[in-house]
Amino acid sequence: MNVIVFGATGSVGKLAVERLLAEGHQVTAFARSPESIGIEHPQLRKQPGDAMDANSVSAAVKGHDSVVVVLGAGASRSSRVRSEGTLNVVRAMQQHGVSRLICQTTLGAGESWGNLNFFWKRIMFGLLLRPVFVDHQLQEMLVRASGLDWTIVRPSALTDAPADGAYKVDIPVGETGLTLKIARADVAEFLARCLRGPTFMRRAVAISH
Repeated sequence: MNVIVFGATGSVGKLAVERLLAEGHQVTAFARSPESIGIEHPQLRKQPGDAMDANSVSAAVKGHDSVVVVLGAGASRSSRVRSEGTLNVVRAMQQHGVSRLICQTTLGAGESWGNLNFFWKRIMFGLLLRPVFVDHQLQEMLVRASGLDWTIVRPSALTDAPADGAYKVDIPVGETGLTLKIARADVAEFLARCLRGPTFMRRAVAISH
């Protein structure tokens, strides 16, 4: 499959690129400085561009079979790259007839709010990361309204622990008592898994330990 990854040089994006390559996909790494990904592979193409630039996004999406969005803003709490960048991706996919979209957001968005504990509800997303959370909410709305064959992936707080594959998938609404942590490598594995078939098509899937 010919897959393009937006946000390919981020902490999850790089791992997702590696995982997709390992599974035999042809991968395009889209980022402002894709050379910084530090990966060389015969099936990897590095595409420089800004997700906030609709024209560069459209040109990059053309010719691909699937799109993975793992956009982030680093330490910025005010950036709207997740929602605005995703909107550019959605429009490009609609324009070029690319239907399969995998988009990473966050646990707590939408109906998964009930999976969070007091700390995440009131301190992190309620105060410290409120703009980031709002941007994720808008990002999900845009994906759901796209008419594409989308999957939204909602990981909990990301760690650098090794992948263990033992995380919970498709966590029921309202389930509590989670550690609310998951390894970035496990998130990358699940993003790649979503491309293997229609199991999670047009669904928002929560993953966490």
